[in-house]
Amino acid sequence: MTEETKLIHAGRDRDPYTGASSIPIYQVSTFSQPDPEHLGVYDYARSDNPTREALEETIAVLEHGARGLAFASGMAATSSVLMLFQTGDHLVVGRDIYGGTYRVLTTLFKRWGLEVTFVDSTDTDAVRKAITPATRGLFVETPANPLLQITDLRAMASIAQEHGIMAITDNTFMTPYLQRPLDLGFDIVVHSATKFLGGHSDVIAGLAVTRTPELGKRLKTIQNSFGAILGPQDSWLVLRGIKTLGVRLEAQQRSALQIARWLEKRSDVRKVFYPGLERHAGHAIHAQQATGGGAVVSFELADGPTAVAFLKRVKLPLVAVSLGGVESILSYPRTMSHAAMPSEERQARGITDGLVRLSVGLESAEDLIADLGQALQV
Repeated sequence: MTEETKLIHAGRDRDPYTGASSIPIYQVSTFSQPDPEHLGVYDYARSDNPTREALEETIAVLEHGARGLAFASGMAATSSVLMLFQTGDHLVVGRDIYGGTYRVLTTLFKRWGLEVTFVDSTDTDAVRKAITPATRGLFVETPANPLLQITDLRAMASIAQEHGIMAITDNTFMTPYLQRPLDLGFDIVVHSATKFLGGHSDVIAGLAVTRTPELGKRLKTIQNSFGAILGPQDSWLVLRGIKTLGVRLEAQQRSALQIARWLEKRSDVRKVFYPGLERHAGHAIHAQQATGGGAVVSFELADGPTAVAFLKRVKLPLVAVSLGGVESILSYPRTMSHAAMPSEERQARGITDGLVRLSVGLESAEDLIADLGQALQV
């Protein structure tokens, strides 16, 4: 079965009780038990809910994993995965990650006693050197947010297996339609399903998928105990969004490539970051592990005031936090996705005050280019 078909028919593609083409929203908190000594499959909705379970089955099939779990947000998914570790454990984490992941690692889990070393994950030697006897996990993101650096997932999985540690990656930007890290040897994949999977900027959700049933059982225990679950209404919205993921991403990444090539030709744009461009660092590696460049393009303008003026002049894209919607969204990492990262850390990572991130939507590429062009005029 092709990936396009799986998006429509993965997991439960119809209601097993009525044959409905859409899994119903089971908006309940508890379930009647005919036998109080032998409870049924569903007892309390924090533990299991048929709508959420349908989404969890779907993402597991799409990621080629053993167990999928749905959480209240992308950060709830990431944080729950990090709870698999304990005080004194050490993690090697890609230097280039989402600002919220950086924040939770350097605040909440730092107080927890989880030790973290941030390293350039595009440098396999640096990753190897960062591993210590206390290292229990490796966490990377590719393409990384917001500069779209490419990490070799096969190499990272190999390093993790050599040292007997857990390999985790954030697959939000690519989704399982374009990239499946579990097939490359990773143990856990996390998503902010708020983004491309939901696809309509109308839901906050997170997902995690494990490669083995055993690891899935451990994470399920954390999900049930911690309770940061996804509600049935939001589960249904993500299920609906997934059905159109293929056609959306195909159209969005075609436009993204067209816009990236246009930006490259402009003298007022200092740098363009997009994995689909042949000159993008890591392009060859990305092409070996993903089937498309995705729909996010970042570009650097002269400085902060220039970027802010540009963002105030655009008319079509939303200027907003987030990405992955049917509408194009322009974000300013300095005050949005990476606001939690200290200025000196951002600068060290190449996240300048002139950097802008564009999530390309379903508008005409020509209309978007025209709008971006007028906004860039001084």
